[in-house]
Amino acid sequence: MIQIIAGKKGKGKTKHLLDKVNAEVKEVHGNIVYLDKSSKHMYELNNKVRLVDTSEFGLSSSDGFIGFICGIISQDHDLEQMYLDSFLKIAKLEDADITETIDKLDELGEKYNITFVLSISLDADDLPGNAKSKVIVSL
Repeated sequence: MIQIIAGKKGKGKTKHLLDKVNAEVKEVHGNIVYLDKSSKHMYELNNKVRLVDTSEFGLSSSDGFIGFICGIISQDHDLEQMYLDSFLKIAKLEDADITETIDKLDELGEKYNITFVLSISLDADDLPGNAKSKVIVSL
């Protein structure tokens, strides 16, 4: 399953994402991973959430990003939720079509029973058709 927090840069998507992950950590039974482009938000996350700074791993394409996600999933059989801040940047999809990557994440979520929560720097109206129904917050 995919949930999207959409809005232009600077609208407060990261705050919504952080609030959501910190609230969910009390409810979930499995593990939570938070992917970000830096470790800047480390101290704003509950210590039960695993923060992964994607800038440390040399990702250069959206396919490489999906492989990276698969690697995380393969190492954590109790993974229940994954939060992706600055999704377009960390997935190497800035100024690109995100349709295929959204579909791949959706497939992974269904197969492994993982909820992906994405922060996307686009207006909800500018999202592709396969993503519009997944918007939970539009800023």
